[in-house]
Amino acid sequence: MKQVISVRDLEEMLRHGQDVRSLPADALLTPSARDFLRELESSGNHRGRFGESARLSSPATPVTAKSSKADLEAFFNSPPIHALKLQICDIGRRMWQRAYVDGNGGNIAIRVGEDIVLCTPTLISKGFMKPEDLCLVDLEGNQLAGTKKRTSEILMHLQIMKRQPRAVASVHCHPPYSTAFAVAGVEPPTCMIPEFEVFASVAIAPYRTPGTPEMGQLVGDLVDKHNTILMANHGVVAWSHNNVEDAYFKMEILEAYCRTVLVASQLGKPVKTMTPTQLQDLLKIKQNLGIPDPRFGLKECELCDNAEWRPGVTCAVPDGSAGDGSASAAPDAEAEALVQAITDQIMSGAK
Repeated sequence: MKQVISVRDLEEMLRHGQDVRSLPADALLTPSARDFLRELESSGNHRGRFGESARLSSPATPVTAKSSKADLEAFFNSPPIHALKLQICDIGRRMWQRAYVDGNGGNIAIRVGEDIVLCTPTLISKGFMKPEDLCLVDLEGNQLAGTKKRTSEILMHLQIMKRQPRAVASVHCHPPYSTAFAVAGVEPPTCMIPEFEVFASVAIAPYRTPGTPEMGQLVGDLVDKHNTILMANHGVVAWSHNNVEDAYFKMEILEAYCRTVLVASQLGKPVKTMTPTQLQDLLKIKQNLGIPDPRFGLKECELCDNAEWRPGVTCAVPDGSAGDGSASAAPDAEAEALVQAITDQIMSGAK
């Protein structure tokens, strides 16, 4: 069986200092791997060591927003940045395939230097981006490299990175169930599913026009203690201190959670929650993972407050009860007599 080579396989070879030209002659390359090899060929860098995810190895002299145009272009077109471009395109496709974005909605950003950020372009579907579509900007949103115009919502991502120094990557999209909570202005209830409790910490930012500094500031105000922000009447943005895939994972976790609790609320049974003691165990795991949560240090009696959660009403009516609350509705004798008289008249005429 022929060996299939992906971008990750090539990156792994480079991490170990192997020459990617030593691949088996009959190896099958994925399209992304073929693009990656082509980029390496143009740079002449067939060996090297790459760091993990967004924390890729840096040149001897770090590139900053004040570097020369030539240095910025070389950095933007280097193999390490190309690997990140491929990651962004992959996440964009996954968001589009799961209907988390529509049209040209959604955007992604990765911090690649002290004051420079790699981001998605505007007016392009996230499901069909190519590495050459991406853009490089400084922390003020000024574009430094890339032929396409950067996303109009980059200011929000930059505010997250300014206000939360641990933020390596951020993802914004419009997953329907999560966005429904944002439109209703309701934070998802807590103490129901462990994965949500461990990996996500949700808050709601008030609505402002997308792409404005005000929107970015309102989101930025929340990222100290929350890694997943519902943007009222708009969508969701999540940041990660690890990598872009981890930021995207938070979207999947939140969307699955919101969908589950909405379905559970329609089953006609009270929704069960875990105990505060059980939640404390999950919060310890969360804290050890370095994920923020405003509930750290709260008393157990304060942990599972779902006062704002209003799942609606069910159509279930207890057997033997009437709509007015009485045990049973007494028959109306006068109405029955009238119905019987009309029936007799109709039957007489029929004869």
